[in-house]
Amino acid sequence: MFGTAVVAGVGLIGGSVALGLRQRLLARRVIGLDASAEVLREALALGVVDEIQTAPGEWLRAADLVVLAAPMRALAPLARDLALFLNPHALVTDVGSVKGGIAAEMERLGVRSFVAGHPMAGSERGGVTHARAALLENAVWVLTPTDHTPLTALSRARTLVEGLGGAPVVMPPDAHDALVATISHLPYLTSLAMTHMVARDERLSLLAAGGFRDLTRVASGDPRMSRDMVVENKAALREALGRFRGQLERLEADLDEPEELLAAALEGKRTRDSLPIVKRSLLPQRHDLVVAVPDRPNQLGAVTQTLGAHGVNIKDIEVLAIREDGGAVRLGLESPEDVQRAAGILADAGFEVRGRS
Repeated sequence: MFGTAVVAGVGLIGGSVALGLRQRLLARRVIGLDASAEVLREALALGVVDEIQTAPGEWLRAADLVVLAAPMRALAPLARDLALFLNPHALVTDVGSVKGGIAAEMERLGVRSFVAGHPMAGSERGGVTHARAALLENAVWVLTPTDHTPLTALSRARTLVEGLGGAPVVMPPDAHDALVATISHLPYLTSLAMTHMVARDERLSLLAAGGFRDLTRVASGDPRMSRDMVVENKAALREALGRFRGQLERLEADLDEPEELLAAALEGKRTRDSLPIVKRSLLPQRHDLVVAVPDRPNQLGAVTQTLGAHGVNIKDIEVLAIREDGGAVRLGLESPEDVQRAAGILADAGFEVRGRS
């Protein structure tokens, strides 16, 4: 899909995007841009990126794709630093959890090919060391175009998300921010409130077991990043907090009405049980091998026949990308040893291969 892709901010999500671009052969080269030389060295050593840069410059004009993956507070300044060097034909997107501000900033900067995005994925463990392409697989990935977003840019962004294994959903920036205020930012503040109650009464900590830990899991996220996230969306979050207070007051009143409380409990169970379970990495990622297939007749057959002749059993095949000059396929194999063996066999036969972790 892209010749050169740049991921600006090589942390958990940025690193996962970079790994997805490389492992799914969606870009010929992936450049990591980060102010931290230490983070970049780690990303390079882990095979997350092909090249590294510590500052924007003329080299950015070669990029066909630029992904802004900095923390929320640094996102707008990063956009301003990069805007001077962007190729006007490059697709530009971001992965921030609040969309209104960055969408408005990019319009002000005149970056027409920008499509704001938010992959609904994450982990309490941050940093590039915990990045993995599988984090994005099957994740809802919200794209929030404005009235000025070119349809071609939106179409390319959708294709990118699908290529990374995500499920694109399109909505306006303000609608996105209102929704995540309720389903993401409100739970974070709720977790903080509950953990503060425990912190102020040591007796509670003696009884805070599995259920409490599950309910307050998001409080374990990076404090600064979480703070910046909720502050950036404070208008929508205040509205969500008002509705939440109303729900708590109604439940408090229902303590004197057992049947009403039972009805509320039944509704809560139905709603909770109906939430989809997002399954990531349906096949163990360490058993996957991605193969670049040239645009020549019978190349897929050559791959399977070559491995079959050497006794390597292919359990699953998935076409990941098709381009004018070829494509990529994922081979599901039985064991990590089979991945290493198959990679050597195919490399000797002239194919470009990459393992997936």
